[in-house]
Amino acid sequence: MLHRAGELRHELTPAEKKLWLYLRAMREDGIRFRRQHAIGQYIADFCAPRKKLIIELDGSQHLNQQDRDEERTTYLQSQGYKVIRFWNNDVMNDIEGVIRSIQFALEEK
Repeated sequence: MLHRAGELRHELTPAEKKLWLYLRAMREDGIRFRRQHAIGQYIADFCAPRKKLIIELDGSQHLNQQDRDEERTTYLQSQGYKVIRFWNNDVMNDIEGVIRSIQFALEEK
């Protein structure tokens, strides 16, 4: 799983690349995200382990795998994580709104 996570770090989608730039900037505030972070049998798109927050980005392929996504979310929540999801389109067209939502989720923790 760790090997696959490493591979995925080099294969980011355009939306993942864009969001990663913003998440890395949060380091100045002491919030550290990891990309393609392995948790159990799953690889989270982005994870702030100390804040127990996972961010998942969904493309159109997720329309056909809602059951699988729900199972994944349930597992991650059982491990103490809060999981928030955004569509790739939201990241590409409304990054400010996405970042506000992430900041709100961080404040809840």
